[in-house]
Order: sequence, then C-alpha cells, then structure tokens
Amino acid sequence: MKITVLGTGEVCRLLAPAFLSLGHEVVVGTRDPETTMAKNHPYRLLATRHPQLRPASFSAAVDAAERSGLVVNALSGPACPDALAPLAEGLKGHVVMDVSSPYDWSRPDAVLDPVNTDSLGEAVQRALPGSYVVKTLNTLAAQVMPEPDAVGNDHTVFLSGDDETAKARVGDLLRALGWRDILDLGGIGTARATEMMLRMWIDTSRALGTHLFGFKIVR
Repeated sequence: MKITVLGTGEVCRLLAPAFLSLGHEVVVGTRDPETTMAKNHPYRLLATRHPQLRPASFSAAVDAAERSGLVVNALSGPACPDALAPLAEGLKGHVVMDVSSPYDWSRPDAVLDPVNTDSLGEAVQRALPGSYVVKTLNTLAAQVMPEPDAVGNDHTVFLSGDDETAKARVGDLLRALGWRDILDLGGIGTARATEMMLRMWIDTSRALGTHLFGFKIVR
C-alpha cells in the first residue's frame, strides 16, 4: 500500500519508518522540502537512513497518493485544518488518518483548542469534505504509536470516523503495527472525547515521570 504522510515532525519520523518496515511505500509531504532538509536536523538524519523518505511538497505528496492507499495527517496543532484545506480537492475520496492533537503551545500549560463543543478531528473533516477522516493514535506519545508493546501489550487505541470502510482500513493498519485492543467509538464527533483525554495524558505523564504509558478500557 502507498501511504502519504503530511508533516515531518516527531510523529512522522516514527510512523514513516514503521510503515516502511511493514513493506508499504511511503511518501512524505512538507510545506517547503528544501527548508525541511536544511533546518529539520532529525528529519534530515531520517532521510539519510531512508532516502525514499526525502520529502516532497504537500501538493506533490498528495498527487502521489493513491485511492487504494492512505493519507496520514501528522501536522501538529490547531492550525492544521488551515494547512490541509488547500489540499481538499486532491484528497477527495481518500482515507485520511488524523493523528493530530489540539495543543495550543503558545498559551500556558498546553491549552486544548478546540475543545468540548468541537474537535480537531471534526475541523479536519470540515476542511476535507470529500475525504474520509479517521481520528486515532492521538491519546499516545509518538513513541508508542508504532510500537504499542513499548508499554505492554494490553492497552487501548481508539477510532473515530463517519465511514465504516475507512475505519476498517485504518484498523487493519493499526493491527499490522501490533495493536490488539482497537475500540471504535463511533462518528467523527467522538474525537472530542479522545482529544479531551490529552489533559489527562499530560497530568498522567507528569505523575509517572514518563510518556511511555497507555490507557486501557476494561470491559
């Protein structure tokens, strides 16, 4: 499968090589590929190890996306819907796995925005009305997303999205990464719940002194 990853931050740097290890073809998109290679030292090291991950522009990465593949939104923060909106036409009909988090780091203590009456997942879906957005992996540290066993083999990852087929495809990819407990919460509106868990994630990580943990829904 061809997977297009938008963004070159930590999430991309961990997910992209994991997708490669599963045998997928991966294309990475960024706002300015030359600037990314010049100034994003961690990503430059990744592209040195994996030359096939040398970044393309957002538009070129979207053009390379296949409808039989998957697009991952690994852009960060409340501004990502605005960054995605110009790509809406090219992403029509695509499954978009949204792993973004609504942290507003410009405000004290990582305020969530939006929160409660809206979610970043819903905002991404509005920005991409012809795409099938599936929110997932956003309740976890980036290191745990591609390697659930890093914190034990019995914790839960969530899915939110309006299209059942899209959620099934994302679920298949998560299982290939090693996820065992995948809980479908329902429509994209349920992304409000998992995004609001991020406040709990911050406080739990401080209490434990580590980002390496997961949440478990006990039945």
